Amino acid sequence: MIPTEEDTLRHQRLQIFGRVQGVYYRASTQQEAERLGLAGWVKNRADGSVEAEVHGPTPAVAALLAWCQHGPPGARVERVVVTECPPVDGVGFQIVRD
Repeated sequence: MIPTEEDTLRHQRLQIFGRVQGVYYRASTQQEAERLGLAGWVKNRADGSVEAEVHGPTPAVAALLAWCQHGPPGARVERVVVTECPPVDGVGFQIVRD
């Protein structure tokens, strides 16, 4: 059986720049990731950006990345930097607080 895109797992680290703190970006990202069945985390960074790690089926990770390009109402995303990471196992999606 040949694996499909649905079977392929992807793990990405995202750093989102712009007006992304104080606009419910983390909570909205968590909701969207859970809706898509993804695992990972999201947190604010001291430089004003938001960082997330997501892992799951390739189409779902791509859908979250597309969502992160605009974020929730009130956000103004300037850019998203994506780093590919080795696949990992994970369950659930959480907000990380430092």
